[in-house]
Amino acid sequence: MIGLDGSEGAARRDRYRAAHVAHVEALDRVGQIVLAGPIRNEGDDASVGAIIVFEARDLAEAREIVDRDPYVIGGVFESLLVAPFRRAFPKVA
Repeated sequence: MIGLDGSEGAARRDRYRAAHVAHVEALDRVGQIVLAGPIRNEGDDASVGAIIVFEARDLAEAREIVDRDPYVIGGVFESLLVAPFRRAFPKVA
């Protein structure tokens, strides 16, 4: 999932941050998170989006997981991409 904030993103992000983090932590506890974190602005002083790579059975389940994210529910993101991801690098032995 790649989400990019809308014009109200900063204010909404603050409002929904604790619930969003709890959502991601719950996925992490059951081993679904591959990596997750904020996309930062050029000055590295504010978040402007998020990337979450997680395990799901299929794209439908991935969309269900994303649809439950408080940042999605709260309208933090103006642009949202949910798509399959295949790791290519680094090479795993």
